Amino acid sequence: MRILIVEDDSRLLTQLDALLRTNGYSVDLADDGAKALFLLNEHPYDLAIIDIGLPVMDGFEVIQKARKSNVACPILILTARDRWQEKVEGLDAGADDYLTKPFQNEELLARVKALIRRSAGQASPTIELGPVSLNTLSEQVSVNGADIELTAYEYKVLEYLLLNPKKVVSKTELTEHIYDQDFDLDSNVIEVFVGRLRKKLDPEGLINPIETMRGRGYRISREFQV
Repeated sequence: MRILIVEDDSRLLTQLDALLRTNGYSVDLADDGAKALFLLNEHPYDLAIIDIGLPVMDGFEVIQKARKSNVACPILILTARDRWQEKVEGLDAGADDYLTKPFQNEELLARVKALIRRSAGQASPTIELGPVSLNTLSEQVSVNGADIELTAYEYKVLEYLLLNPKKVVSKTELTEHIYDQDFDLDSNVIEVFVGRLRKKLDPEGLINPIETMRGRGYRISREFQV
């Protein structure tokens, strides 16, 4: 999942960057409102974490303008302001959740995961599709009740595909959502991950769990969703 963090406190920005990367997220950073709005309009983020007290353009204005530009990703406001009126203003501007500073890392991560799940229409932390079960909290995957071991990037690819089960996801889109911005988009590593996932999800070769849509990308097999 790819996340934008917007925070003008350089120390906190660095801490949040490290926290989210350690937990498997791809992260972009902005330290003022104008940069944030530009990035939101340029990239398909899975979530944005936005401070309110930003230079150039405050967080409320960033959120309002992003929503007017049809930016649909969930937005979590992260700020030291704790007056209920400002919480209401942030939610009315188009934010989806509000977390005040100081905060516990565990709570921030839980809110991030919940917002991403809900934006994909998945309220439960466990995604079940056909024989596959993926727990977004423990990051454990099982097939027909038997746990399987995935590498970090195999898990990221599978999670993104399961959160978008009816969508054809291009290799470029997968790369953007599981790697940082400077990764080589021409790499064939996504093909390798998909090939490994197919073998781990379907070792007997009875079904085709992930379809290749020639020239377009990948999609969870319709048969696999039955």
